[in-house]
Amino acid sequence: MSKGKDRTVYRRDDGAWVNKRNDADRASSVHHTQREAEQAAKGMLRNQGGGELTTKGVDGKIRSKDTIAHPDPNPPKDREH
Repeated sequence: MSKGKDRTVYRRDDGAWVNKRNDADRASSVHHTQREAEQAAKGMLRNQGGGELTTKGVDGKIRSKDTIAHPDPNPPKDREH
């Protein structure tokens, strides 16, 4: 997957949580909670065709990494049932 599509969620000095594309200068969105920022980032990654989401904790260390896949437009059909 392209590194340009990857996103990071982290906490700013003022306490707000940021959803930022890794190759961008500015934040894509700012949220009150980490959960809100993660949900926004996951939605944006799905719309962009997938990518890697890195979430950092309050201490700035990586807390989790999640690969978001693009939904398959032609999923295999169940031929058994």
